[in-house]
Amino acid sequence: MTESATTGTGPATAHGLLSGLDEIAEIGRDTRRGGYSRHLWQPADRELRDWFAERAVRLGLDVETDRNGNTWAWWGPRGDDAIVVGSHLDSVPGGGAYDGPLGVVSALEAIYRLQASGFRPARPCAVLVFAEEEGSRFGIACLGSRLMTGALDADRARALVDAEGISLGAAASAAGIDPARLGEDRTALARIGLFVELHVEQGRGLIDLGSPVAVASSILAHGRWRVTFTGEGNHAGATRMTDRRDPMLAAGRSMLAVRDAAVASPGSRATIGRIEAVPGGTNVISSQVAVWLDARATEDAAARDLVTEITARVSEAAAAEGCTAVVAEESWSGAVAFDPALRDRLVRSLHGVPTLPTGAGHDAGVLSSRLPTAMIFVRNPTGISHSPEEFATLDDCLAGVTALEQVLRELL
Repeated sequence: MTESATTGTGPATAHGLLSGLDEIAEIGRDTRRGGYSRHLWQPADRELRDWFAERAVRLGLDVETDRNGNTWAWWGPRGDDAIVVGSHLDSVPGGGAYDGPLGVVSALEAIYRLQASGFRPARPCAVLVFAEEEGSRFGIACLGSRLMTGALDADRARALVDAEGISLGAAASAAGIDPARLGEDRTALARIGLFVELHVEQGRGLIDLGSPVAVASSILAHGRWRVTFTGEGNHAGATRMTDRRDPMLAAGRSMLAVRDAAVASPGSRATIGRIEAVPGGTNVISSQVAVWLDARATEDAAARDLVTEITARVSEAAAAEGCTAVVAEESWSGAVAFDPALRDRLVRSLHGVPTLPTGAGHDAGVLSSRLPTAMIFVRNPTGISHSPEEFATLDDCLAGVTALEQVLRELL
């Protein structure tokens, strides 16, 4: 693959990347965790939004931000029943370079190719960048799409707080978004005739199939729960081991119980990926410990049953340490089967590429309850995601752009 420098609107590659990925490669780098930390309305996110707007304008697209902080770039006149493509630009803490941005960069690249070939769309078309897909700042995954569809109550959203105690309402206001207007956006939904999201695969399916791209078939049911263990704070040196009610030990017992419950439920996944202790001192027995559970399964009932089993095991673990535990749901997404007619149309357009289920949630999954959606996956040669080691080869990324270009050419 011959590389060239980025041009004003060109589809050049640079440093082994699509040029768009190269342009944002230094934005939001996390020197402590590695990878990237790009969170809603914080400096890296604002810089990425500015980059997106500038690159879209270079392509002659018309950029706007909706009432929920999602950013649109329109190719030609705005209108209802549009073909909309895109993804997100935010990341998990210390995330990889491809999860989200690959879909945005590929959408812009596909439109450039269509423009360069002289193609003119017969329907409205837009690239859409969703706000806070990862939920890393305010704890709700797919925040922008959930607000747009009304899946997330606006009052609840406004009251969400980040790690610094800043409410989503206050953060929105500081970003120029009127918090009073957050919530279901029927006007925006009416604009979308169908939505296609390109995304790096978060798993090993395409490695095994030997294909650079695939079309999504379904998404596992999944959700997030906060588990709060309460015990008795005390002095680490003055408190005998037999006199302790240590919520950290209750949390530790529970982590093993979570793993065991998921292993006993075929096809399920359960993860504790975050922990916070109060007061958090080295020489202090915690008074309270919170952990966050991510649980997933192939069907809604299986995921709910898994969480019920985990809740019972967590309560037993807490009681064994003289503590209490409260499990509170923070978000939930039922299993998604993507629109079969649109899925099959994409498969035909891409000459019979494979279809794959995914265990990862996406904005396309949230929108699927209101309109036809589909996803194109690009091969991840390691299968690793949500990590600095996340990767996709330049050739596979270009194959993804070609696939999206072909799909848009047919749909438009």
